[in-house]
Amino acid sequence: MLTTELVRRGARRHAERTAVYSGDESLTFGEVDRTANRMAHVLTGLGAGPGSRVGLLVDNGLWSIPIDFACLKAAVARVPLNARLSAAEQARMLTSTGVRVLVFGAALAERAAELGELVDGLRLISLGPTTDVDAVDLLAEMGQASSSDPMLPCAPEDPVLVLYTSGTTGALKAVVHTQASYAAICANVLGNLVSPGRDSVMLHAASLIHASGTFVLPYWIRGGAAAVLPGFDPGSYLDSLARHRATEINLVPTMLGMLLTSGAAERADVSSLRTAVYGASPMPGPVLAETLELWGPRLVQYYGQTEAPLAITVLDAQDHTDPSLAGSCGQPSVDAEVQVTDEDGRSLPAGEIGELRVRAPFAMAGYADAPELTAETVTGDGWVRTRDLARFDDRGYLSLVDRTSDMIITGGYNVYPREVEEALAAHPAVAGAAVVGAPDETWVEAVTAFVTLRPGMQVTERELQDAVRSVLAGYKVPKAVHVVDSLPLSPVGKVLRRALREPLWADGGPVRR
Repeated sequence: MLTTELVRRGARRHAERTAVYSGDESLTFGEVDRTANRMAHVLTGLGAGPGSRVGLLVDNGLWSIPIDFACLKAAVARVPLNARLSAAEQARMLTSTGVRVLVFGAALAERAAELGELVDGLRLISLGPTTDVDAVDLLAEMGQASSSDPMLPCAPEDPVLVLYTSGTTGALKAVVHTQASYAAICANVLGNLVSPGRDSVMLHAASLIHASGTFVLPYWIRGGAAAVLPGFDPGSYLDSLARHRATEINLVPTMLGMLLTSGAAERADVSSLRTAVYGASPMPGPVLAETLELWGPRLVQYYGQTEAPLAITVLDAQDHTDPSLAGSCGQPSVDAEVQVTDEDGRSLPAGEIGELRVRAPFAMAGYADAPELTAETVTGDGWVRTRDLARFDDRGYLSLVDRTSDMIITGGYNVYPREVEEALAAHPAVAGAAVVGAPDETWVEAVTAFVTLRPGMQVTERELQDAVRSVLAGYKVPKAVHVVDSLPLSPVGKVLRRALREPLWADGGPVRR
């Protein structure tokens, strides 16, 4: 099945139903489809020919889904840019992927103009009128365009999405998904996470360019709606849930933590909510326990990567009622092969830590214009090396240990930051924690922690060190604990350990003990 054909089928089946809610505006399935057709004709007329790549600098809004579908119908691959990145980062992304046409939201006109100066030959197309920017207004132009489907030919291997990973390792990597792999992502979501119907509404607050966006097509084909918020605000998010009678939500653990600490989760009306899907980063144990107490068995966790979205493994709602599975990321999805291997690719038995590998129809085709990097990541027989360390238990449940790049070696011992972070997060004063290795004259690397505190709470470094010592080996206890106002986050809400680690190594000196 081709991704573009899924869009057409959903439009035919549900033409008169509401597909998108955004603020006080909405679009039916038929309106989204006809808008996408018109946009596709305009893009083609402005030089975005089949096989080319179109940059998207678009915040969540009414036009987010139509422009994505327009790229499909124009037979171009979309290259979404996260608006939170710097102009220099965005310019590198556009240049390295060969983008010559950039579609931008009117609120991002200033940044688009800056990119127009940084990227030679970049043509700017705005979603609405702008001032002081030399751009074509797509919304105005599409009023004169045909609403018929361009019906351009496409093949399973044709790229439809070139998506940069969230950058937790600091390297720019552009993942390519095709007509076939993106359709398989849709099937993966439906087969493992949710089963929407015509009464279903998914609430989107996270950026649609990442995990949240993978839910759009599964709901589209089943007749469910997307309620699109401009962003995540703890004070109003759950009010939006109640207003739209959302049946499913998708959050990262950071968002759930903010809902809990703000008090919004406790007073929210979640009577319409069937499933709260979460993933993208590890869930702190205390946050998980508090959410389960408030919302009951509504939680479903996925583990995946941009290279293989969305669900490599799943911890379903029933699994969440089993305390022994706290910390697990579940069992392999029904459409994925998953193994834990040694450095040579040999499968390891239950209980042993190794690199997690996945082989699935929803895996990427490779990295854009990076054959050597693709060869390092995808084996000759199709296994994607995730670079994540994990282990299976005797029941087939997987637990992530950490990223291979984040492991700390202190005095010859391996320390996985995640287990230290979990121990810190269990302290009642701690809201969030991140652990990295700092240079040390004696130990080579010293375990170093950064924590944020819950409102009104105080704690000493010694108290936090003792809390870790009570559950972990002595060499895993942080040599230093720094209380900070906030932890650096990636655009999708993952803690950026490298942003904490790099300044320590740049200084080059030992940490205090």
